[in-house]
Amino acid sequence: DCTVLCRAMSLELIDIGANLTHDSFDADRDAVIARARNAGVGTMIVTGSTVEVSRQALALARAYPDVLYSTAGIHPHHAGQAPGDARDSLRDLYAHPEVVAIGECGLDFFRNFSTPVDQERVLRQQLELACDLHAPVFLHQRDAHDRFIGILRDYRPWLVRAVAHCFTGGATELEDCLGLDLHIGITGWICDERRGSHLKGLIPRIPVDRLMIETDAPYLLPRDLDPKPKTRRNESANLPHILAAVAAAAGRPIETLAAETTANARRFFALSG
Repeated sequence: DCTVLCRAMSLELIDIGANLTHDSFDADRDAVIARARNAGVGTMIVTGSTVEVSRQALALARAYPDVLYSTAGIHPHHAGQAPGDARDSLRDLYAHPEVVAIGECGLDFFRNFSTPVDQERVLRQQLELACDLHAPVFLHQRDAHDRFIGILRDYRPWLVRAVAHCFTGGATELEDCLGLDLHIGITGWICDERRGSHLKGLIPRIPVDRLMIETDAPYLLPRDLDPKPKTRRNESANLPHILAAVAAAAGRPIETLAAETTANARRFFALSG
């Protein structure tokens, strides 16, 4: 059992993307964080998806110093509702030491909850801000790869670091991302034999210094998790399960992947320890 191994070997994993402000955690958020730590997940990055959620994420990070950190951003789903002063608000949030990246930002043409025009405008605003602040950027893309890469290419020379969060694409998409020197975030999607099995063949192509792991909790519960929670809610405590799948795909020891992905996340987000 990977969780037992992580705990026994004192492996400190980092979940680079957990939506811990989500209302599904309202009743037991402290217990969720405690379970994660007990499973060997010593650090979690709480994702900001709107200005208000980013403020909530910061407040949560402050309540758990050196355990939780947060990002400040506007998800493409919410681009159409972004306030006019959003960029200034995100800048103010990033001034706090607990906030370690700009994002989650990007394009999502699968849902189009906001128009492509609004999505592109708000993405460019956040990329410009990340360049100005020399901040890492936490990126989202779904069904918009070519446009996403095209926009990102305009800013990449001035971005210090960028991660393709929750990467689910194919070989061509991976090569495009690596060609822009992006880090790659892998979730429990790799555990889904229906949609994510192709990722197993791509893991060996990801340079060891570019790979990170995440749950995207409460979303993307690993499909092969047994037993599954009745709520179908994902938690950071399931990160060792994802680590095991990634390690198997890489053909490398779990403890090696654990150390590498943790070191990568510490460097990417400039975390102490």
